[in-house]
Amino acid sequence: MLTVHHLGISQSERIVWLCEELGLDYGFVRYDRRADNRLAPDEYKALHPMGIAPVIVDGDLVLGESGAICDYITARYGDGQLVPAPDDADFADHLFWFHWSNGTFMTTLMMQLVLSGGGEAPNFATPFVEDRSRRGWAMVEQRLGEAPFFGGANLTTADIMMVYCLTTGRAFRGTSLDAFPNLKAYLQRIGQRPAYQRAMAKAEPGMAPMLS
Repeated sequence: MLTVHHLGISQSERIVWLCEELGLDYGFVRYDRRADNRLAPDEYKALHPMGIAPVIVDGDLVLGESGAICDYITARYGDGQLVPAPDDADFADHLFWFHWSNGTFMTTLMMQLVLSGGGEAPNFATPFVEDRSRRGWAMVEQRLGEAPFFGGANLTTADIMMVYCLTTGRAFRGTSLDAFPNLKAYLQRIGQRPAYQRAMAKAEPGMAPMLS
C-alpha cells in the first residue's frame, strides 16, 4: 500500500491533500517535530537520505521531494486527474506554477527566512532576496486575478504545490495577506474543498489552516 509519512507543520501536507483529492486508499503515519529544536525526529530522518519531508513508501519504493511525489502518484494512481493533458490550453501554465512553487518561490522564501535571522550585520544578498520575494508575491496575486486556480480553470497539482507556501509555510514567517485580496479569496475557496478539509484535519489536528 502507498503510505504517506507526514512530518507535522511541513511540506508533506501537500501529499496528504493530493491523496485525498484523488480519493486514494493510502496509509498514513504522522511524526511530531522535536520539542528542543523543532526539527524532524530521528525516525523520520532515517526514512530517506535527505532526512526531510515529504516521504512516501510504495512497496519497495521510498521516494522524497514534493514535486517528484506528486508526479509519481498522479502518473501511477491519478487516472488523468489533476494534471492537464499536453493539448489542454492550461498545460503550460500548470507546468510553470507546479515547478515555480519549489524551484523559485519556496527557495526565495526560505532564503528570506534565513537572512532575517542573521543578526544586525548587513548582507549583500538581502536586497536581492527581498526584491525577488516581493515580485513573487505580486505574481501570485496577479495570477489569481486572471484564473481561479494556479493551473488554470481547474485545480491541478500546481495548486497542491503552491498552497503550502501560502498557508502553513507562513507559520515560519508571519507574512500578512492583507495586500492580496485575490489570494485571500482563493484560499477561502481552497478551504471549502472537502478533500482539503480532510487532509488538514488528518495532517494537523487541532490547528486551524492558515487561510487568511
